[in-house]
Amino acid sequence: MLKGIPNIISPELLKILDEMGHGDEIVIGDGNFPAASNAQRLIRCDGHNVPELLDAILKLFPLDTYVESPVMLMQTTKGDPTPTIWAEYQSIVDKHNGETKMSEIERFAFYDRAKTAYAIIATSEMALYANVILKKGVVTD
Repeated sequence: MLKGIPNIISPELLKILDEMGHGDEIVIGDGNFPAASNAQRLIRCDGHNVPELLDAILKLFPLDTYVESPVMLMQTTKGDPTPTIWAEYQSIVDKHNGETKMSEIERFAFYDRAKTAYAIIATSEMALYANVILKKGVVTD
């Protein structure tokens, strides 16, 4: 056991976060996301939801300050409402990183980008369009 690491961060996830370098991306997928079929490295976080994982990860993980948007969301399909969970994501991201722009990526482009991500985290999140990509920044402290 280590001090200062949120309990929700498994040893496997901690290893992945540590291995990642500046510019690497990690996907946190909702319960419907095809994580296993798209992942180069799959981390299962069954029983957990995206907001609690996002909060725990951002306690350890700097976001890239050299890009316009280090947080990317899966764009809704025409006619679907904006997910309310996105406001929660924005609040969590801003808490850890200051005011940060989140952008939307078209659904199939999001899948393509996820295939090239360093890792994908599979969660039990039930909210629709709750998938998020994080781009790792530079550790300075």
